[in-house]
Amino acid sequence: MTIKLITIYLMSLFYIFAGAQHFANTDWYMKIMPPYLPYHKELIYLSGVIEIILGTLLLFEKTRFLAGWGLILLLIAVFPANIYAAQTNGAAMGTSAAIAWGRLPFQAVFIALAYWHTKV
Repeated sequence: MTIKLITIYLMSLFYIFAGAQHFANTDWYMKIMPPYLPYHKELIYLSGVIEIILGTLLLFEKTRFLAGWGLILLLIAVFPANIYAAQTNGAAMGTSAAIAWGRLPFQAVFIALAYWHTKV
């Protein structure tokens, strides 16, 4: 098994689990929603469903290209929540400022992985 295939499986599980958490732990996601966005709960559920779908599509070579680009768009779309959490210095997440700010660069790593996964 190649490194790429291992990362595909790991990221797929990560996105499916994270998507499920939108339903199991909705209150946590509510806290990091930027106040300027409408329909907080609906957006949390929608992004959770999309994460589960794209994480599943990532598993199949036929749909991996679509999943990768979908994940890139999703990661860009949810980035304002990560920025908001950092702007609160972690208070919105119930964590430290270092963790809240330290999470931001990982978005670029996840985008790079999603792009790599679009390449068969």
